[in-house]
Amino acid sequence: MGVSGAVFPGMKTSHKKVPAEPETGDAVSHHTGSANVKKKKTSQKKQRGRPSSQPPRNIVGCRISHGWKEGDEPVTQWKGTVLDQVPINPSLYLVKYDGIDCVYGLELHTDERILKLKILPDKVPLSRVRDARLANTIIGKAVEHMFEGEHGSKDEWRGMVLAQAPIMKSWFYITYEKDPVLYMYQLLDDYKEGDLRIMPEPNEPPSVEKEPEGVIDGLIGKHVEYTKEDGSKRTGKVIHQVKAKPSVYFIKFDDDFHIYVYDLVKRCS
Repeated sequence: MGVSGAVFPGMKTSHKKVPAEPETGDAVSHHTGSANVKKKKTSQKKQRGRPSSQPPRNIVGCRISHGWKEGDEPVTQWKGTVLDQVPINPSLYLVKYDGIDCVYGLELHTDERILKLKILPDKVPLSRVRDARLANTIIGKAVEHMFEGEHGSKDEWRGMVLAQAPIMKSWFYITYEKDPVLYMYQLLDDYKEGDLRIMPEPNEPPSVEKEPEGVIDGLIGKHVEYTKEDGSKRTGKVIHQVKAKPSVYFIKFDDDFHIYVYDLVKRCS
């Protein structure tokens, strides 16, 4: 598996129907294939905690803003919505930043690169799924997702719809074979516009889905280690199991702010 590290600053604001490409890291590999994603190499620094005299307030569902200072780079400003707090690591939050399609995992209260974290008075707009039946139909399904490429061309990305996103209920978690990190899109709109197609399910014995159940129960919170293509290793932690596909998990690597999505049972078999 060739997964390279990535850091937070330098994200491109993606246009509609174009997956965000972080200007970080070198290449990303998926459990069913690999694709090189052009990214900019940046230096890494370990996170250092700040002492806190009182427990931080619950900020899940809040709009936030903060500065970001990485090394000698200029300070950049970010706004977003806190989607979730990771139960096995309460200091880690999942955040959807404005104009960015990836979901990020950040220790908002303790990372010294985050400057002047503010809880904004803005309320997250209420977004309800107007077609619950369709939502249930696409969750857990392999899909082909069409994006606008250069000069109006269409680029086809194969992936899997993982779940309805928390807080922003009209959005859905999705990941792709070309880039197995966690993304968010309003997929029902894309489905109705013909830009999202459910792929036929392969004919597999029923035992294939049932087989992982005895293996997966204890993986949440486990530390994992992967070897990169250059032989070096990276470590991380399993932070979430996908309900619609119990063999699929979210992994947060120590040197990366993306949330990676892997079928760990396939990888371990």
